[in-house]
Amino acid sequence: MFERQELGETVETASVVVIAADEAAGVQLEEVSVQDAWERVRRRLRAELGEDVFSSWFGRLELSGIVEGVAYLTVPTRFLKSWLEAHYAERLRVNCMAELPAPNGVLLSVRTVSRETTVAPRAETALRARPAAAPSSDAVEAARPAAQDGAQPSESDSVDACGTALDKRMSFQSFVVGKSNQLAFAAAERIAAAPAGQSPYNPLYLHAGVGLGKTHLLQAVAQEARRQGKRVAYFTADRFMYGFVAALKSQTALAFKEKLRGIDLLIVDDVQFIQGKSIQQEFGHTINALLDAGKQIVVAGDRLAGELEALDERIRSRLGGGLVVEVGELDEALRAKILSSRMEALQGAHPNFQVGPDVVSYVARVVTTNGRDLDGAANRLLAHATLSGQLVTLETAEAAIRDLVRTREPRRVKIEDIQKLVATRYNVSRADILSERRTAAVVKPRQIAMYLSKALTPRSLPEIGRRFGGRDHTTVLHAVRKIEKAISEDRSLHDEVDLLKRMLQE
Repeated sequence: MFERQELGETVETASVVVIAADEAAGVQLEEVSVQDAWERVRRRLRAELGEDVFSSWFGRLELSGIVEGVAYLTVPTRFLKSWLEAHYAERLRVNCMAELPAPNGVLLSVRTVSRETTVAPRAETALRARPAAAPSSDAVEAARPAAQDGAQPSESDSVDACGTALDKRMSFQSFVVGKSNQLAFAAAERIAAAPAGQSPYNPLYLHAGVGLGKTHLLQAVAQEARRQGKRVAYFTADRFMYGFVAALKSQTALAFKEKLRGIDLLIVDDVQFIQGKSIQQEFGHTINALLDAGKQIVVAGDRLAGELEALDERIRSRLGGGLVVEVGELDEALRAKILSSRMEALQGAHPNFQVGPDVVSYVARVVTTNGRDLDGAANRLLAHATLSGQLVTLETAEAAIRDLVRTREPRRVKIEDIQKLVATRYNVSRADILSERRTAAVVKPRQIAMYLSKALTPRSLPEIGRRFGGRDHTTVLHAVRKIEKAISEDRSLHDEVDLLKRMLQE
């Protein structure tokens, strides 16, 4: 899931785009049952989060449809999409997969207005799947360069393969470089500047967590490559899936494929969300065709390609065979540089807005999550200064950003929540974890779930054993000790278990 929110972004209003069911794949929706299931998801979220949180962040969330086992959810603005991805992505995914017929996961996107689509009224009627609009003949070309006579590119030339405009603010010049991202920045810059077919890094695969700059780099590559005269197609995962499904429905899939294979540079963001067997097959064929033709591919995901269990193994192998670069966590020095850059931009638009270096240092020290929260902190400080007319001091800054500082008590974790999250993470069912199966694919997640149950809940070993299919407390103790030993020796497993803890406690 992951278009990015920058300062000063205009909120987009939109209509619901109902994703068509892929009849060729045999996908059929039971309209009333799907709508009932969606209402159950909403009730679960309301019960877990409370009415205030639900109304603020989930009230305008809608289910557009289910395609190849993927539930397509939409929200009206990019800001709301970014917030849900940053703070509630896993909880939303777990609840949807528990109630909806969507075994392949959940995809969140922004509702967009299009001349070819029909507004779907938010009525009490059953959810209906309707045909998607076919992409235009130029739909898969992200942006053509200016003509030889010096004419400037038109507005339509600045849109990507599925009609989403590239954000001109996401350039190499505006990207803040630090130790954690300097290798990724250098590789991206080199690829954008290299003549077509002559890049030494192909494919380039970037991986990082939410809000660390992947999308900024990808869009910077797209814009710089276009200025170099290359034919560029920039996709988010949901746009690639939508474009392919729309082409299937309109019987223009062949033209869609041929157009893709005629580009110089393919850029795909959040590849982990590409779902569905036929869509993954087409994505794999496209990658192979472009690489064999010497065309450049740049892809970003939220973890190493080899760890994207839901992605076809051949695609993972292709992506892992190129240059793989991690965009690391933001250290305090880089956070301070990013925040200073944001403040300078705000001060350019609001000359009376002044923030001292002590405030910048404080915010950079306490807001440790990602760049989006740093943007949020800058916006809060601006709002305080402009609405109250007061200077921004350390005391006012502390009050303004307190919701961004992770000092609140962790929520109460239930063993059932642990079992569901671990099952989803490792692509097994909760029933598998509770069963007597002893295959490696089931034993590892079962032991991790037992370890997390001991670490995050006050339950005793016998009680945990009963919750795991009536097992003896010695079985639980063995699992806990085994995982403790494993995470002390395996850094990747340590990070994986730590991520699961954070997801459960947020």
